[in-house]
Amino acid sequence: MKHAFAWLTALALAFPQISIAEGQNMTQDQQDVLNAIQTMTRNFQENNIPAVMESYESKATVLFEPGSPVSEAAQLEQMFAGMATLSPVFDYAGHEVIVNDDIAIHIAPWDMTGRTPDGQEIAQSGLSIAVLRKQADGSWKMVIDNPHGGRLLP
Repeated sequence: MKHAFAWLTALALAFPQISIAEGQNMTQDQQDVLNAIQTMTRNFQENNIPAVMESYESKATVLFEPGSPVSEAAQLEQMFAGMATLSPVFDYAGHEVIVNDDIAIHIAPWDMTGRTPDGQEIAQSGLSIAVLRKQADGSWKMVIDNPHGGRLLP
């Protein structure tokens, strides 16, 4: 056990900027990834579906339902537009951003409230896990977006 602790300590010291939670000193790439997620969320809450779609690479995959990936752009746009009719409001309990060269992962627990078209209040929660890739222009776009990443937890 002593050796495992020493190894983990050495690893943590060797890679101090790989995984940093929000509120700690983030690298510019980590902050840019977080900004990309926050911009997408804001655009979704404002029902700006064209801007939401710009947050994703052209062949991105989103899991609107656990175990059901969607990758076709027109279907993604239709799903986002349908969900936007709920007037969703998202609240994240925190953010963790891990960057390795031009690939990043964003992990965040979330709560969402909204209303159905007939006025019924709804509430959902989950664990968002998103994989992003740095673009040639320096921006970050999502490649895989799984807002139901916590479904496998007991």
